[in-house]
Amino acid sequence: MLEVGGLRSGYGGLDVLRGIDMQVGDKEIVAVLGANGAGKSTLNNTICGIVAPYEGKVRFAGSDITGKAAHDIVAAGLIQVPEGRRIFPNMTVRENLELGSYRRAKPRRVANMERVVAIFPRLKERFAQKAGTLSGGEQQMLAIGRGLMAEPRLLILDEPSLGLSPLLVEGMFALIARINAEGLAIVLVEQNVMQSLSIAHRAYVIENGRVTLSGAAAELMQNAELKRSYLGM
Repeated sequence: MLEVGGLRSGYGGLDVLRGIDMQVGDKEIVAVLGANGAGKSTLNNTICGIVAPYEGKVRFAGSDITGKAAHDIVAAGLIQVPEGRRIFPNMTVRENLELGSYRRAKPRRVANMERVVAIFPRLKERFAQKAGTLSGGEQQMLAIGRGLMAEPRLLILDEPSLGLSPLLVEGMFALIARINAEGLAIVLVEQNVMQSLSIAHRAYVIENGRVTLSGAAAELMQNAELKRSYLGM
């Protein structure tokens, strides 16, 4: 579904990513793990066409999308739910969801809206409410729901647990696993290492713009280096 090879990118000529290689298979959850500043969001934004790569290749569903415009990548079905939710606070919940299908899946907006509110019934209760007045958990539901409105073939979730209470974090990971079980490939970009590995099929650990560990999620959960670096064990 996604192939990244030798990817270098950054800002102002300075490297943030220093040669990233990764793959995402059909119907997989692939976790991308790392601390703040490791390059995770830069990786997302380079894959999605927001940041131009200096070097390397990105292929999506068999097509070369390296350096393509972000709106063309969205139209192809590669959708990112960005860190910090990035909802439109002065628009209603319904309007935010409708915007998700602006570039892709507009003819099926009604059917996709029904699917999204079936996944997130609370959003339907708040259709007419301004998005900025929602709780943090509800805003994250809205951000993911807006992404699903575009009928993604691959969904990138950037720090979906950020700022949520422990109980909501547990529910969020269960929801991601449920969406994946319906057949959607997901790239889960997180600092929450163990919970990400508990639902992922495979994972990559990024440090200073490079992949330092990769493999099956179940194996990485037992990795002594990972536990030492991220859990202090």
